[in-house]
Amino acid sequence: MKIVLDTNVIIAALMSRNGISNALLIKLFEMDEKINVVSNPLVLEMEAVLKRDENRVCCGDLEDGTIEMFIDDLCLISHHQKINFLWRPFLHDPQDDMVLETAFNAGAEIIVTYNLKDFKGVEHYFGIRVMTPKEFYSLLGGVQ
Repeated sequence: MKIVLDTNVIIAALMSRNGISNALLIKLFEMDEKINVVSNPLVLEMEAVLKRDENRVCCGDLEDGTIEMFIDDLCLISHHQKINFLWRPFLHDPQDDMVLETAFNAGAEIIVTYNLKDFKGVEHYFGIRVMTPKEFYSLLGGVQ
């Protein structure tokens, strides 16, 4: 199985240690098998979003070095995907297109996001399921 995490799941995981996104991220770090997929554009977007002032504050005033180490660690537990096919514009938000492109190019089965409506049509046209972190965590056998 391969999945792609939307950046909003990463932000939510860092905002609350008690939330489902945090539990999901911990589970991904503890798994023996890599199932998450990242691409260079997606990693750069995650870094930029995490370094926004409003997100730094919400995530515990993270410093640049801490953000970069976290992203490095996330990359270590992820498959790395080159982007060969672009589908822009398919979705309304170019950042969401970046998530879709990573998932499509990797042959991922699932995109995990809080913004289900932003990925409308993805399952129909691309065969990629779009799930919330709670739905995916349950699929993995987690209980919360």
